[in-house]
Amino acid sequence: MSAGIVEGKVVIVTGAGRGIGRDIAKLMGKEGAKVIVNDIGASLEGAGLDATPADQVVAEIRAAGGEAIASYDSVADWDSAQRIVQAAVDTYGRIDSVVNNAGILRDIIFHKMSFEDWDQVIKVILYGAFNMSRAAATHFRNQNSGSLVQMISNSGLAGNVGQANYGAAKAGMVMLSKTIALDMQRYNVRSNCIAPSAWTRMTGSIPANTPDKAARVAQRQLVTPDKNAPLAVFLASDAAHEVNGQIFYSRMNEIFLASQSRPIRGVHRSDGWTPQAIADHALPALRPSFFALERNQDVFSWDPI
Repeated sequence: MSAGIVEGKVVIVTGAGRGIGRDIAKLMGKEGAKVIVNDIGASLEGAGLDATPADQVVAEIRAAGGEAIASYDSVADWDSAQRIVQAAVDTYGRIDSVVNNAGILRDIIFHKMSFEDWDQVIKVILYGAFNMSRAAATHFRNQNSGSLVQMISNSGLAGNVGQANYGAAKAGMVMLSKTIALDMQRYNVRSNCIAPSAWTRMTGSIPANTPDKAARVAQRQLVTPDKNAPLAVFLASDAAHEVNGQIFYSRMNEIFLASQSRPIRGVHRSDGWTPQAIADHALPALRPSFFALERNQDVFSWDPI
């Protein structure tokens, strides 16, 4: 049997007990990585603790001939994140890659969103990505290698109704990733983003109360979580050594490279601008290039194929 693309690498996958994280962890193991399966076993909203999901994934990886251990620490806490990375180092002697996949949802229209709804989602997703990336960074720097895979969301790129907390956290991960890529490229450390698409318990809350919505849900259920795993495993491998600071969409059998924020049109006035001059001249010049107030499903108007 030929060696896998991540043969011998030590990889942490957070939120790996279910859904997309589970399939990433399993494919990492299949492709030869030694996997730390991190999951606290919480509900979709972040409540409760259960070791079962992480233990089950570890058992599946081992049953398939791979190596894995479970971790039940929370990425939202700085000290816990340090323990997750240290578990990899203590068990396998090093850490080569972290897939920041852990997340929770508390969807609610903005004017009804509580501070707790905001705070908890930001802590798990954005603080979690920082905590894990920073905990690994010292080891990466010392060994002059490492990769981070940040599992973001279309909600953090295009936006969605009722997801100010989730979208802001995922958008924050995008610039966290880019800055890590800039800061740590001198140490051969890479950080890239994947906006995945899949039917999981996170998307299971999509309403199906009209024929159109029901049809959309039925199609989304065909988009299985495992379709996102190959790109994550590739980005953790040495085959991706030239890929850094990029943003990808993964949609079933489609992979897209995303654009990044750049100026698209400008205006100049030699004697400076007044508010009225902006209204009279700048606005008419810039308006044709305005972006529509779109959601993710408007940007990707076709079903994943």
